[in-house]
Amino acid sequence: MAASSPRIVAFFFLVSIGSAQLSSTFYDTSCPAALPTIRSAVMSAVVKEHRVGASLLRLHFHDCFVNGCDGSVLLDDTSSFTGEKTAVPNNNSLRGFDVVDTIKSQLEATCKQVVSCSDILSVAARDAVVALGGPTWAVQLGRRDATTASFDAANTDLPSPKSNLSDLVSAFSNKGLSSSDMVALSGAHTIGQARCISFRDRVYNESDIAATLASSAQSKCPSSGGDDNIVPLDSTTPYYFDNYYFRNLVGKKGLLHSDQQLYGGGSTDSLVATYSTNMARFRSDFATAMVNMGSISPLTDLTFAGGASSEDSCKEDELLLLEFDGEGAGDSKGDDSIPSIVGVLSSIGM
Repeated sequence: MAASSPRIVAFFFLVSIGSAQLSSTFYDTSCPAALPTIRSAVMSAVVKEHRVGASLLRLHFHDCFVNGCDGSVLLDDTSSFTGEKTAVPNNNSLRGFDVVDTIKSQLEATCKQVVSCSDILSVAARDAVVALGGPTWAVQLGRRDATTASFDAANTDLPSPKSNLSDLVSAFSNKGLSSSDMVALSGAHTIGQARCISFRDRVYNESDIAATLASSAQSKCPSSGGDDNIVPLDSTTPYYFDNYYFRNLVGKKGLLHSDQQLYGGGSTDSLVATYSTNMARFRSDFATAMVNMGSISPLTDLTFAGGASSEDSCKEDELLLLEFDGEGAGDSKGDDSIPSIVGVLSSIGM
């Protein structure tokens, strides 16, 4: 993404009802191709680079935890605000913007200015999880996009990899999520990579870590330098969405300090232990927690709710006002028939 492009282009939807509710059928009438288009683009992206599945999931999380699921994480800096991309938790860390751009471009060709960027992030996160062998869920849709972002909130509201258990519980509680939601959502770390700067202190200075993990991580993360070197959060099955993350925690193999905090004599030990032996329970709870997270402060009840985009993310070419009925009436319950590409990844050695 071009860091030097501060221009923002905004468009606005005129919603005919004053207080809309999220619905899995929101686009059934206004853009029936929306979900299949997103699914296809995500699958193609994950086949091309398996790591991007975790990146798309993380984009959704980082969006929702900063003033709600409103697409603000995509906005570049403007003369009136500093965007969230350069906040400490995001800078040189968030990825997948190019996939979002591709999806938005494809949707604009089919359903111009109908599908919001925040909904794209929500659906792409679900499809990325499914592509890597994880559970599916009916994504609730109908969010509007923010026209501003909060650099400060991104720095304060996103949990740190150095957080203690009490910090994690508080951070999720502040967003209306339970400690059970927090543990289930942390299971997203069964995929993805972490930068050396986020786990160096743990692998060199902490005692509640398996010697094999510390040694392996140290070989890729020197005590100084190499801040951007990456290590899988789950070294056992890094590109398959399963419960090995929790098995690792039980064996003191949590890569991040915040990960291991979930299993170390605290209030979440029991649930971690359950997930470590009960994959079905984890999959079910993760899907439920994702729906809960996707419901954090969505913009749905404004007469004018912005669909905003940066020049590089969810780009629009013109400013216009368009009448939109705000509800997708239809019989579909959402497109949950999403095939996994785990077999494809395995066949090509990913």
